[in-house]
Amino acid sequence: MLSASEIAQPVGLTLALAGIVTAILLLVATPIAWWLVRSEARWKEAVAAVVSLPLVLPPTVLGFYLLLALGPNGPGGALASLWGARTLAFSFEGLVIGSVIYSLPFMVQPLRNAFEAMGDEPLEAAATLGAGAWQSFVRVALPLARAGYLTGAVLTFAHTVGEFGVVLMIGGNIPGKTKVLSIAIYDYVERLEWGSAHILALGMVGFALVTITAVMVIDRRLGRVSN
Repeated sequence: MLSASEIAQPVGLTLALAGIVTAILLLVATPIAWWLVRSEARWKEAVAAVVSLPLVLPPTVLGFYLLLALGPNGPGGALASLWGARTLAFSFEGLVIGSVIYSLPFMVQPLRNAFEAMGDEPLEAAATLGAGAWQSFVRVALPLARAGYLTGAVLTFAHTVGEFGVVLMIGGNIPGKTKVLSIAIYDYVERLEWGSAHILALGMVGFALVTITAVMVIDRRLGRVSN
C-alpha cells in the first residue's frame, strides 16, 4: 500500500503546478479575452482559433512540439542557458510553461463569455460619469465578470491537475520534479500495483466530481445575480 510520503509528493507537486498555472493564466487570459470581445479586427477569430487549439489537438501532438520548443535546440534551451541549464524540458519550469499553453482556452473562454454577457451598457454608463477606460475596466467590468473568473479558475486548476499526455511528453517521470498525480497513476499501473493506482485514481474521481459541482453552483448562483 501507499505510504504517506508516496502520496504527499505527487499531490504536493500537482497542487503547486495547478496553483501556479491558474495564477499565471488569470493574468495572461484577461487581456486576451477582453481583446477578443472588444476588438473589431477581422482576424480576431483566427486568434481565438489559435487560443482554442489545445481543445482539439491530441496532447501528444502539442507535447511533441512543446518538447522541441523547450529542448536544448529550441527557445527553451536558450532561456535555460541564462542560469546554466541546457533545457527546460523534463523540469518543473517546463511543466509550468506547457500547462499554461495547454490550459489557456479553459481560462480564456469563460472570461470571454463573461465579458460578452456584460454588454456595452455598463461601460457606457461609467463613461458618462467620467470614468476612464482603465477605471471602467477595474471598477465595472471585473466585478461583473466575477462568475467567469471563478469558473475559469476552477476549470483551469482542475484541468491542470488532470493533465497527462502533455506532462508525460515534456516532463517524463522524475520523482519530486515532474511526477505529478496522473503520471504516478500511470507508473503504478505499469508496475501492476493496482491498489496504489486505485487510491490515487479514486481521489482524482472525487476531485473531478467536486470540480463539476463547483462550476455548476458558480454558474447558477452568480449567473442569476448578473441577470
